[in-house]
Amino acid sequence: MKKLILALLLVPSFGYSQPLKIRKNQSGMFSMGIRSTVSTFNGGDFGNTGFGVGGQYRLQVSNYVNTEWFADYITSNIGDYAKRTDYHIGASVMNYFTKKPSPFFKPYFVVGYCFDWTNLVEINDPTNSALRRSSAVQAGGGFHLNLSERLDLSVVAQYMIHLGNDVHAHRHSDGTVEFDHEEGAGLEGHLLFHVGINYKIADLW
Repeated sequence: MKKLILALLLVPSFGYSQPLKIRKNQSGMFSMGIRSTVSTFNGGDFGNTGFGVGGQYRLQVSNYVNTEWFADYITSNIGDYAKRTDYHIGASVMNYFTKKPSPFFKPYFVVGYCFDWTNLVEINDPTNSALRRSSAVQAGGGFHLNLSERLDLSVVAQYMIHLGNDVHAHRHSDGTVEFDHEEGAGLEGHLLFHVGINYKIADLW
C-alpha cells in the first residue's frame, strides 16, 4: 500500500510533470488511484468494524457526471470467535454540484452497484465457514480535494445494502459457532468510508 501511494506521488517526476491538456471540458478525463476503506455496521453491529484496501479508475462523461470502477478487499472480526472477509467489485456514478474545471473543493453525490463476495470463518475451527455471493447497491456523498491539476484526494461515505441472502455468525452458550443464512434483501449492510488518492492521466476526448 505504501509503495503504491509513493508511486502515485512520484509520477509527476517521471515524465508526467507537463500541464494536463484539457481538450474542451472535463468530459473524457481518465484517472486511476488507490484507497483505504473502513467498513462499519457489519452484520448490524458497529463493533464489527472492518478495514481494507482497494483501487479504482475513473472516466468522466460530462462536466457534472463522473464514473468510478472499483475493487475492494475488507477484513473484520466478529467478536472474538469469527473473521469476515469481503470482496467488492463494481461501479459508481458521481454527480458534481459544480462544473468548474479545477476547484480545490469539489463535493458530489454518489450511487453505485457492485458484486459482493463474503466469507465467514470460525477462528478456532477454520473448517467451519460460510460463503455468500450476492450483489449490492450503495449511495452516499463525498468530495475531492484537488492537490494539483492532476492529483486529488477523495473522501466519501456511503451505505451499502445487500440484495439477496445474508449470512450471520452466532456463538451459542456451549461455545459452538453457527452461521445462519437469511433469505431476502434487508437494510443491514455496511456503512463505508473511503479515503483515496487519484491521478489524472489524460483527457481522452
